[in-house]
Amino acid sequence: MQFSLGPVQYFWPKTKMQAFYRDAAASDVDVVYLGETVCSKRREFKLDDYLAIAHELREAGKQVCLSTMTLLEAPSELRELKRYCDNGEFLVEANDVGAIGVLRENGLPFIAGAAISVYNQHSVKRLVDMGMQRWVMPVELSRDWLRELLSHDEVTAVRDQFETEVFAFGHLPLAWSARCFTARSENRHKDQCELCCIKYPDGRRVDSQDGQRVFVLNGIQTQSGDRYNLINQLPQMHGLVDMVRLSPQAEGTFDWLQKFRDNAHGNAPVKLPAGDVNGYWLQLAGMVQHA
Repeated sequence: MQFSLGPVQYFWPKTKMQAFYRDAAASDVDVVYLGETVCSKRREFKLDDYLAIAHELREAGKQVCLSTMTLLEAPSELRELKRYCDNGEFLVEANDVGAIGVLRENGLPFIAGAAISVYNQHSVKRLVDMGMQRWVMPVELSRDWLRELLSHDEVTAVRDQFETEVFAFGHLPLAWSARCFTARSENRHKDQCELCCIKYPDGRRVDSQDGQRVFVLNGIQTQSGDRYNLINQLPQMHGLVDMVRLSPQAEGTFDWLQKFRDNAHGNAPVKLPAGDVNGYWLQLAGMVQHA
């Protein structure tokens, strides 16, 4: 089982990004995803910056993948998407079907991100035929669902041609919108947002009227209010999951990476902090924390 760091979902200052990836290079993570996946207005880090970091990470022995935007809203974003796909060196995680189309036209292999709606064996087989080398399971699905899907003859026939990856740590990306809810929360228009999301390095918490945390706002992205944490479910993944993804947090990411590694075979279980949940993997309500 390998461990990956997903793309940074939040808007961090350039110095923080650089420091984070220096730590990633020194860590024992296997795979690092780089790229802006949420909002094209976040320009602290550009593609050339990501490519420079990618070369440093590769020299440190990491596999590097570039992640594309999830929601494209302008021709300029399509041009940037093509630059990611045409990078010439690194495997690309496609987070929308348009990216898959570009990569397929160029005869390039790809990773299908969790935002791609893949829910059955026919879709998995079709993507493998199109060049998919790794598949990130949609975040709301369960172990039982994954086990059943992988058992279908269509999938077992091509199982040696792709890896499975599971989002196992971090606030779950649930939805994307043409509206920017972080800007709205500060009574700003999207076009005059002044990049206010940089003030919220782990997103902006949204509580219900009775004080329950229900969502995290991250620009145009809405995330789960609670943090997903499958550290104690790792033993259940053997034979099903090839790679476990941790989504970078503003603090403590590499401490959690070590905890995940230590518990890969269930030898170092962790008492989940309040606010960490694991319901979806167990086919329960997403906000449930189950022992």
